[in-house]
Formats: sequence, C-alpha cells, structure tokens
Amino acid sequence: MLPTMNLHIFNPEHDIALASGLANFTAPHAGRQLRHDLGFLPALWARESDCVMVDDTEQAQKAWQRVACQLRTKLGKDGLTQPDITFEPMRTPVSSLKAQSIEPWGWNSALRAMLLRRGFNERLMPTALQLETIRQLSHRRTAAALLPELRMAGTVGEAFECQEAEQVEPLLEEYGQLVMKAPWSSSGRGLRFLSVERTPLAVHANWLRNVVASQGSVMVEPYYDKVKDFGMEFYADEQGRVRYAGLSLFHTANGAYTGNLLVSENVKNKTISHYISNELLNSIQEKICQSLSLTFKGRYHGPFGVDMMVVANDGGFALHPCVEINLRRTMGHVAIALSPEDDDLRGVMRIEYAENNYKLKINKL
Repeated sequence: MLPTMNLHIFNPEHDIALASGLANFTAPHAGRQLRHDLGFLPALWARESDCVMVDDTEQAQKAWQRVACQLRTKLGKDGLTQPDITFEPMRTPVSSLKAQSIEPWGWNSALRAMLLRRGFNERLMPTALQLETIRQLSHRRTAAALLPELRMAGTVGEAFECQEAEQVEPLLEEYGQLVMKAPWSSSGRGLRFLSVERTPLAVHANWLRNVVASQGSVMVEPYYDKVKDFGMEFYADEQGRVRYAGLSLFHTANGAYTGNLLVSENVKNKTISHYISNELLNSIQEKICQSLSLTFKGRYHGPFGVDMMVVANDGGFALHPCVEINLRRTMGHVAIALSPEDDDLRGVMRIEYAENNYKLKINKL
C-alpha cells in the first residue's frame, strides 16, 4: 500500500493566472522558466513522504541539493535533505500518486483545470465557486478595506477604487502624486505613477481605460516616499483562525522581488525597530489576525502575506501597514523556513538570472 502524502506544486505564474481568471491559461515564458528552474522550492518546507511535482526531476534534485549545501556551509542549517521527499515529473500517472492533499504556491482556475485534465480527484481541490471567492479576496480592494482598520498613531495609508478616469483626476489634484494599480497584478507589474507636475493622467489614459475594461476598476493610492520594504507572513486555518508566522525583510528592484534577508526573528525585529516601534508592529500584527480571521473564515485557508513599508514622514518615519495582501505562499514564507535561529548567523536569499537560468542563491552576510 502506497503511503499517503502531500503533493506540492510551485506555480509562480499564479498572480498572472489569477488576473486572467481563465481556466485555459498559458503562462508567459518567464513564468514557465521560473517554474522549471525553481520547481524544487517546496522541498524546503515539505514533510517526509511528501512529493514535489516538477518539470525536470534531475534538474530539481540537483538544485535542491545545491541550496541545501549552501544553507549548511553558510548558515549551519541542517535537516533539509529529507530522504523520503520525492520529485515527480508532471507526466507521472496520477494512479501512482496517493495524494492526501495538494498544496500549490497559489490556487487559481488554470491550475485546477490542469490537475483535472491530469485525472486528479477534484475533492483535493477548491471548487470553481471557492476559487472565484479566492480571486475576489485577492482583489486589491481587500487590502483597501483592511487599511482603515489598521490606521493608528504612527501609520499612513489610503486607497481608493475608481471605475473611471473622472474619479482619478480630483485625487491627483488633492495629493499631487498618485500610484495607480491594476486590481490583480504580479509584483512590479500593473503600476503607473502620476504627478501633477511631471506625469499627468493623460500620459496613462490608454492604460487606465484598458485596466478598467478588463478588470472593472483601478486602485488609486497617494504616493509615499518609501524607505524600506518588509512584510508580515501568516497562515489561515480551516476554522478561520489566523496565525502569525514572522517578518519578511525583502528587497525589490523596479517593484519586482529580488531577495530576502535570512536572519532570526529577533534580528528582524531589531532592524525594523530603527524605524518603527515594536509596540506598533505588535498592534498591527494582532489587528491583522483579528480582522482577517473574520474576512477569511469559510472562504480561504492557507498561507498569505501582507506587504508593508516604512515611509519618510514629517522628518521621521511612519508605517504603511497594508500595501497589498498576497493570498498565496510568498518568498517571505520561504525565507522564514530557511532562516537561522541564531542571532549571529546572517544571510541573504536571492533569485538570480544568469546563463539563461533562474537560481536561488544563499550567501552569508
């Protein structure tokens, strides 16, 4: 009798698939290559006897062993080479896999359709209705609705949903600088910056019309002078309880993710405390758990992250407590799984593209 196991899938094209809302969706080349090159990632948090579905098992095994070696030699982190975790190619017959659950990077209609075509039992997946609920919760209006509940002394942040250009113009006049965001978009994409002095709305009029036509609205926020990106990572269980997992200190370039710090929670808290008090962070964390427990109960369970930022404000710093909510696993969750507990061990995790391949690299700081 085959042992039961959890089946893991890394589908980094999730955000784009979610934006499309299509069951028959073809990921762009970059998304397909990320999935191919980094498909091994779930092995870093999978449990014994679990299985990771990948495009290329030999490549995945080598990449996994390389990262595990880097973690051992540079951060002294052992226990990442579970002998019972297996890599299986996507073409493996479903009949040979006794999956107890399917745990992808993120759930969307395209992934469900692909798994159904492969012959997986639909009882292991969200229904079409549940997936539409997840998609609606992933709309940026969820973050906009949470933001007022997180506003307290030491914070900033406003967000507006607009259905037409006529609603954007008065906001630009009021704030001087704005960021327009597509309701569903992947990191670094779907953003446009407006300025009364340099970039009027007319410059992005076509983009705005296209976004409203395809996604129904556009989210508009005042522009803030960002000092530092970071996030909080969470898990929501099937009973609606939200559990805090830890901080994520990450780097971006042109809005796209480039890497995470691998340090203890104590070091991460000390780093942010140079800008924002731990008391404020704790209050925000508790409020997110309370508020999103009510929002997600019966509607979503699994990992998610809330991106935040430190901004310059009146000669000091303020916290923007909810830039966006990522209703999926994040690289912050990956970093937490790999981070050392020792305050003296410090590293950085980066995704680098070289020689036509994406690689996850761990370096000691």
